[in-house]
Amino acid sequence: MRIFIRSAAQISIQNPLCDEWFENPIFYSQTHNRSIDPDFKSFIPIMEARRMGRVMKRAIVTSKSVIPEENRATLDAILTGTGLGSVEDTEKFLNALLKNDEEMLPPSNFMNSTHNTIGSIIALNFKCHGYNLTSAHRGTSFDSICFDAYLQFLKGAKNILVGGHDEMTADYFALFDQIGFWKKEPFTADTIKESSSKGTFAGETAVSFWLSAEDGADSLCSILGVDLLYKPSQQRLQESLDTMLAQSGLTRDDIDAIVLNCNGDVENDTVSREVAEAILPNVQQLYYKHLFGDSFTMSAMGLYISAVCLHRREIPAHLIYRSGAGNKRPRTFLLHNHYQNKDHSFMLLSV
Repeated sequence: MRIFIRSAAQISIQNPLCDEWFENPIFYSQTHNRSIDPDFKSFIPIMEARRMGRVMKRAIVTSKSVIPEENRATLDAILTGTGLGSVEDTEKFLNALLKNDEEMLPPSNFMNSTHNTIGSIIALNFKCHGYNLTSAHRGTSFDSICFDAYLQFLKGAKNILVGGHDEMTADYFALFDQIGFWKKEPFTADTIKESSSKGTFAGETAVSFWLSAEDGADSLCSILGVDLLYKPSQQRLQESLDTMLAQSGLTRDDIDAIVLNCNGDVENDTVSREVAEAILPNVQQLYYKHLFGDSFTMSAMGLYISAVCLHRREIPAHLIYRSGAGNKRPRTFLLHNHYQNKDHSFMLLSV
């Protein structure tokens, strides 16, 4: 089965709603970074926007950017992955709870603080009454929702909106800093690549995809398989990959690159490199978190950059983590993600 990525859009710490990162990426050297937001007034009426936190505005904008208006009401499903939901609204509600002695609390912040509000807001805007699900599963929230989308297509779905959305406020950044999530020493994109210390740097995620059972003239690429694995052995990882390849009529020799979730944290990156060396030892390795930072749903950005590279049939030099064998005009990528070496995922992509 082929699932076609008809279109994709991102808002991140790179320039939003475009692919400028492909030729002219912005490099960061500070640990806390907020997204570069577009003009929300061009997409959302001002009165509606006043009741939305930034993560919801970004979700609306990226969703509207990928789904043509005539296709929105006919979506079979809206699937959202988020690790933290709307942190900004949650903080506003809790602060009001303390300040007002638990009285006269603003209802909008309370409603928006639930994780599934993001998908609900999109459904209301699109007048979509179909299947709507949110996955909040820490570092594999987006991967879980992609697996659900794969199952929905097996059941006969035709069009699905899939998104990964997370934000990082100053307070949450400070909380995560206390448990060692972020780099303590100065860094650059190059030192992130060769890092031997713990910690990464923060970004924010807002990525939406229009997935369809039907190909289109401007489709970016197709998803051939999705698999989730819990505490897999190296043998289990290889079996999963070989099964996906066999179902698509491919072999390991057909894979032009493996896209890793390397983020500068030595423990995280060691696991990623070990998986790559075990299953595809000679294949070119790519990475993306040195450009976009890290969040619980940053694997959505991994799918996004993979789709853009396959659509262009080109890999920019700043995405190459390790050189290796691979077609100069790539056709097939394997996207690997893991969270604390417990939850792993594979996505097989091809043009």
